Amino acid sequence: MKVSGCVVTYNNIDVIEDCIESVLQCTKNVDFQLYVVDNGSTDGTRELIKRKYENVKLIENEKNSGFGEGHNKVVSLIDSEYHVIINPDIKLESDVISTLCGFMAKHENVAMVTPKILNEDKSEQYLPKYCPTIRYVIISKFKPFQYLRRQYTRQDESFEKPVKIEFSTGCFSVVRTALFKELEGFDSRFFMYCEDADLSRRVRKKGYIVFYPDVSVIHRWERENTRSLKGVIRFMSSLTKYFLKWGIKF
Repeated sequence: MKVSGCVVTYNNIDVIEDCIESVLQCTKNVDFQLYVVDNGSTDGTRELIKRKYENVKLIENEKNSGFGEGHNKVVSLIDSEYHVIINPDIKLESDVISTLCGFMAKHENVAMVTPKILNEDKSEQYLPKYCPTIRYVIISKFKPFQYLRRQYTRQDESFEKPVKIEFSTGCFSVVRTALFKELEGFDSRFFMYCEDADLSRRVRKKGYIVFYPDVSVIHRWERENTRSLKGVIRFMSSLTKYFLKWGIKF
């Protein structure tokens, strides 16, 4: 089974080594090629990758073109059966990639799959499992309506076996390579945020997206969109583009 993976980096020297080491060491039961697309890092990220990982294919961009556009750099290069989208702050502790690809191989109607996402303390990150709507991403921010966030992430539901979902997080997911190519990757109009929701909408026109709870990855989540003005502006800009593209839904 031939599998490719891509990490997009921008000044991620503090986490990228753990990410690459864990992905390469844990992924054993497939023919795997990892790509790293660097968006103009100035902190030594690309120099570290060149020095330590000669088997990783590094693509060097002159500027930060964004998350989705970075991942799109490999669309024309990969010839795998399955492709893994990986955040630089992801860490693997088991052969998650082989397991997810094996699941997809047995279920031809599954177009994309994502595992359980955990914090470093092993608590679960309840990432959205429904597509964004006004009430889920805006109204839920206000204290009386925070229960809507739990609905958005399906936090109060118990998932003990694979289940169909609407939304696959961009921090770690596996997609059929042929479909990723057909869709021409991410919509590059989204610099950061909502590009995964947009891709999920387009993927679901071709097959199912599945949440696979039997395996997990660690995600060092910084939540920039709620912790800095720059992040909030980027998030709102992408959300506006998303609603303009797909329609505003309450």
